[in-house]
Amino acid sequence: MGKKKPARLPQVPPGELMSTRELAAYLHVRERKVYDLIRTGKIPCTRVTGKWLFSKGLIDQWLAGGFATPGGKPTDRPGSVADSGARPISAPAVIAGSHDPLTEWAVRESGSGLALLPGGSLDGLRRLAAGQALVCGLHVQDPDGGEYNVAALKKMLPGLDVVAIRWVERQQGLVLAPGNPLGIRSLAHLRTRRARIVQRQPDAGSQVLLLHLLRQAGLDPAELRLLPQPRHTHLELGLAILEGQADVGLAVAAVAMQLKLDFLPLHRERYDLVMRRRDYFEPAFQKLLAFASTAAFAQRAADLGGYDLADLGRVVYNAP
Repeated sequence: MGKKKPARLPQVPPGELMSTRELAAYLHVRERKVYDLIRTGKIPCTRVTGKWLFSKGLIDQWLAGGFATPGGKPTDRPGSVADSGARPISAPAVIAGSHDPLTEWAVRESGSGLALLPGGSLDGLRRLAAGQALVCGLHVQDPDGGEYNVAALKKMLPGLDVVAIRWVERQQGLVLAPGNPLGIRSLAHLRTRRARIVQRQPDAGSQVLLLHLLRQAGLDPAELRLLPQPRHTHLELGLAILEGQADVGLAVAAVAMQLKLDFLPLHRERYDLVMRRRDYFEPAFQKLLAFASTAAFAQRAADLGGYDLADLGRVVYNAP
């Protein structure tokens, strides 16, 4: 069976009944997984003339019913809450993880009530797992060159009922002083021009990407002038270059545009928003998601530069 293109969530009109194949696409799982859920009685369904059918409304309630026992173990079936004494766990209205200029603006302008806690992609995943954040902004290159973010999710959130929503694609590259005084045209010039390189913190997806790109280029970080003091956001990194504290750093194109710095594009990456399945339906996140479909959001992305919104809102990972 060929791999199906992930479906947008939600995409089925309210009240519509889905087949097993349609439900598998809706949940972004294999059809075999749907039959496993049926067999174990963990999903609301009905059988008509020999075919299994699923109400979208009931499925959405089931997805939203991510509960945890007082000891913290998720239950598999929302209907078991009354019997188990489990209670829903409410995460604070915080977006942790990677900093992104467009997301920062959207959170402020949307009136969603969400707060930002940018500490890097990997820090965000830890906070999501600990129930300290509602959403995590994530962009981590898979070590084997596979699909973005998937390896990190499987490694750091095993067994957690998370879903990843495509937010944007971003252009990453070298941010340089105005006029590019060192004449840096490639990663190799970081060594030959003895450029002072400002880094991000180890938990940042941009730092993971920088080390990956250096390895690909055959560069040993020990041979480069890596400054010891990391910057915790793309904007802080750009300001360090603007103020002459560094010559170059890896960041998104939007920062170079904002600060009128030079920019050498190197890599397009996927920036996803990750959350528990139940938290997808939280009003704060839904308000942000609705704002992302407005003309104002699209215009801001165009003004900042380096963003592609083509697949915004599409489910790109749904934990089995």
